[in-house]
Amino acid sequence: MPTGDVVVVIGGAAGDGVASTGQIYATTCARNGLNVTTYQSYQSVIRGGHIWFRIRASNEKRYSQGDDFNLLIALDQSTLDIHVPQIAPPGGVIFDPSRHDLKEEALPPGVSPLPVPSQEISMDVSGKPIMQNTVALGALMYILRLDLKVLWSALEKMFGRKGEKVIDLNKTASERGYEHAQEKHETFDFGLKPTRESKPIMSGNDSIGLGAFAAGVKLLAQYPMTPASSIMHWMAAHSSKYGVVVKQTEDELAAMNMVIGASFAGVRAMTATSGGGYSLMVEATGLAGMTETPAVIVEVQRAGPSTGLPTKTEQGDLNMIFGASQGDFPRIILAPRNPEECFEVGWRAFNLADVYQCPVFILSDLYLGEMWRTVQPPDFEVPIIRGFMANGGEEYSRYKMTDTGISPRAIPGQPGLMFIAGSDEHGESGELISDILAGIPEYVNVRAQMMEKRMSKLETAVKEMRPPELYGPEKAEITIVSWGSTQAAVRDALDILKEEEITANSLEFCDLWPLRAKEARKLLEGASETLIAEVNYTGQFDRLLRVETGFQVKHRLRKYDGEPIYPMEVVRKVREVLHGS
Repeated sequence: MPTGDVVVVIGGAAGDGVASTGQIYATTCARNGLNVTTYQSYQSVIRGGHIWFRIRASNEKRYSQGDDFNLLIALDQSTLDIHVPQIAPPGGVIFDPSRHDLKEEALPPGVSPLPVPSQEISMDVSGKPIMQNTVALGALMYILRLDLKVLWSALEKMFGRKGEKVIDLNKTASERGYEHAQEKHETFDFGLKPTRESKPIMSGNDSIGLGAFAAGVKLLAQYPMTPASSIMHWMAAHSSKYGVVVKQTEDELAAMNMVIGASFAGVRAMTATSGGGYSLMVEATGLAGMTETPAVIVEVQRAGPSTGLPTKTEQGDLNMIFGASQGDFPRIILAPRNPEECFEVGWRAFNLADVYQCPVFILSDLYLGEMWRTVQPPDFEVPIIRGFMANGGEEYSRYKMTDTGISPRAIPGQPGLMFIAGSDEHGESGELISDILAGIPEYVNVRAQMMEKRMSKLETAVKEMRPPELYGPEKAEITIVSWGSTQAAVRDALDILKEEEITANSLEFCDLWPLRAKEARKLLEGASETLIAEVNYTGQFDRLLRVETGFQVKHRLRKYDGEPIYPMEVVRKVREVLHGS
């Protein structure tokens, strides 16, 4: 692990406050001016099961959660049993010796026990054991040579709604933990250089919601489903400020139909779900395609099929999104690579949906959606583009043939702009041809023309898609292809490979469909060696890339065990490709 880089893991049982403790520590690091990336792992049971929160703090910008970790905060015995053997030196484990049994022979060489009587201190401060996590965080501040008062500012943010008494008790508990560590333990020098220049920190899901707010969304209709639920939680918490209706629907079918209805009426609307929930939205997606109604769908992938691993990550839904609903109709698919891009994609999706009058998918995943990372402050001055809107003054045809396939859109109730929008095939005016006109030669041609009109939108839309980004040196021994959140591990792997004197670059895709195939092929043909990394079994993007560009990436790294790709997994695969070892 490079100097100026430290990874802390906080582990415990569900209900131990692991997530909130991790968020407080991550916020503290961000307010110290450090770069932060997190990854949390939890079970699907409501109560019970082992969970842990991983926080990487660095002087330099890092993209992933890293490979090894140095310090462990154990809130229960299972954390010690599971994670102690994985600690990398120099390192240590903070634990309560009155509650946990740490066998020193289990400690790897160079890893120190750091006992802190956190429950005793918590009871002394508040009369309850509930603040033992805060005591441990106070000890961690001393061990990492971080400013305790910055932790206090994070505690104020977390517990602000609970009042001054709760904040003060937590400050006292952390101070007691700090003092105990100061008296009993040595500090660790990981080369961290706090600047006190606070950095914003956001998760991918929150960032998508913020981007939607910037775009002027007015309705989120959603049925909660891990790992998309936090989009609804975050947007609901901020809905009053931004004037947004957040509706928890009775099921996913209702959510998708509400989005279509609201968008049909001129409101910018979205839904968010995961793969199983989107499966229930598929038929309604076809309705949006036929009626040419804008719709923004956020699909935060998890491991399938069926309910699969509800709390684990995967990139296994691309095929479903690409082919969702019966028949052919245009759609746009965006797969943000990091939390900053989640914000950008969050507002771009609405412009694209309005302009091309079609469903737009934001294809994220659990890893990215729940990753907290320091980001650049977002720019809320984003363009709002509503597309081709009808103004009246002539006989109105909702589905008028145009050179671009994009017809003038009217909002119901506009004077002189009455139209029919049925789920069956129709002519330019919206008159249905399915009931008594289907098969009649004149209307056979109408069907063909309407299909061509709709699909021709993609010929224009592809010009607005972002081409893949080539990151790293222009000429390299190997080019690593990735899409979406896999960027994180690949970019960090490039730094490791550089230290090994292996020249590598990455070709990263965010805008997946329609694909900028010509640009992608040119970049791929210029590569010396190629490797594609994705988190699914069948290589779903690998196949799409081959079909659209005609280029076959030679080597592949596919992971499908529920965990994200780690940088060293990429490094090892590159070594194998280039050196056979």
